[in-house]
Amino acid sequence: MGSTRTIVTLSEQEKHWLERYSRITGISIAEAIRRGVRGLMERERSRAYRVVLQSTRGIWIKGDGLQYQERLRAEWVDRDA
Repeated sequence: MGSTRTIVTLSEQEKHWLERYSRITGISIAEAIRRGVRGLMERERSRAYRVVLQSTRGIWIKGDGLQYQERLRAEWVDRDA
């Protein structure tokens, strides 16, 4: 995984906050930004997952999913015996 340099424009307020945060946590401003981007990526992945779950909710129409799964697995056991 390579790295790319990027120029970011921040407001004075954002820059001061980031400097203060970096001092308090003992990390560089660059590391604070990297962590922020990673956190945003994780949050978006989680949000996308929830959207998929919500949009597919209720599409299973074959009755009780657990019973269906157990019936299929019972067939595997019978076949292996």
